[in-house]
Amino acid sequence: MRLSWLESDAAIDAGELARVGVVYERLALDDYQGALERLKVERGYVTQDIVELHPELPNLRVVCDKFKDEHLHRDDEVRFVLAGAGIFDIRAQDGRWMRVEVEAGDLIVVPADLYHRFFLTERQQIRCVRLFKDAAGWVPEYRV
Repeated sequence: MRLSWLESDAAIDAGELARVGVVYERLALDDYQGALERLKVERGYVTQDIVELHPELPNLRVVCDKFKDEHLHRDDEVRFVLAGAGIFDIRAQDGRWMRVEVEAGDLIVVPADLYHRFFLTERQQIRCVRLFKDAAGWVPEYRV
């Protein structure tokens, strides 16, 4: 994970993420399921899937455009990155943006009701395990 302030590109520590309720862990790619099962029990997640975004995916831009604007979800957004990378911009307590670049081995939990946005990196490729409390998944609510 790479973590910085978006406005200044200055590095920050993971304590800033914790202050807004974001959970971050580094997991082994060859033995992550036990940690995900623990998280399911601790936080009440009931379903798991894998999502993959890549340049050959039809309508990749349309899919990505749903998450580029500032939004929140009424459920936690949980992603464990299996391959590739992605960028979360997350609102700090003082309103500034924290930029979090996640890569293979990174687990991030963006808590419900926290404003954020998501982008792919220039490679436009990510493969993630997602956990949900509801089989319907996340519905973005955009900030107006």
